[in-house]
Amino acid sequence: MDLPSKQTLTPDYFDALYTVDPDPWKFETSEYEAQKYAATLAALSKHQYRSALEIGTSIGVLTEMLAERCISLLSIDVCEIAQQQAIARCRSLSNIRFQLMGVPDAYPSEQFDLTVLSEVGYYWCREDLEKSQQLMLQHLEPGGHLLLVHWTPYDDDYHNPLSGDQVHESFLALPTSQLKHLKGDRAEKYRLDLFERMSEKSV
Repeated sequence: MDLPSKQTLTPDYFDALYTVDPDPWKFETSEYEAQKYAATLAALSKHQYRSALEIGTSIGVLTEMLAERCISLLSIDVCEIAQQQAIARCRSLSNIRFQLMGVPDAYPSEQFDLTVLSEVGYYWCREDLEKSQQLMLQHLEPGGHLLLVHWTPYDDDYHNPLSGDQVHESFLALPTSQLKHLKGDRAEKYRLDLFERMSEKSV
């Protein structure tokens, strides 16, 4: 059953959260988050990626870990308060760049061989999710990987426009000529799916 239609959450929503609590989801201290990050990194089927994009920096806990697997990593977020923490956390890592940017209203112009969308997709409305999907595909090299990780429980009190399952199912519904599903895993409270961008020659 479709959930009620809601609008994409704005930067003001996240600014308010991080103003009250610098780590509102306990990324630094939660055992759940630590286990999820370990599973996220383990899901990547290449030891190293040339040029990666992380959509949703937050305070940079996952960013710092991803950097070990990337020659170059661009991490973007809509919330400057959170991203400033990430910049401080990763200040010793020269292979990370940060940009304040909200997808799908803006998107990096370069091409990537890895895009990571972790705990972000359900903040978009359905229309913005579809726009974001097309931008990710356009800027993901043939053979490049797209990794999705999202919390799956849903409560009507949540402000999120979509559920984690809706986000993942929308990618799984894309034509196999665009994305090949490499692996999927469902834990108690999150799911993870890895895709490969297909080339026209492989169709």
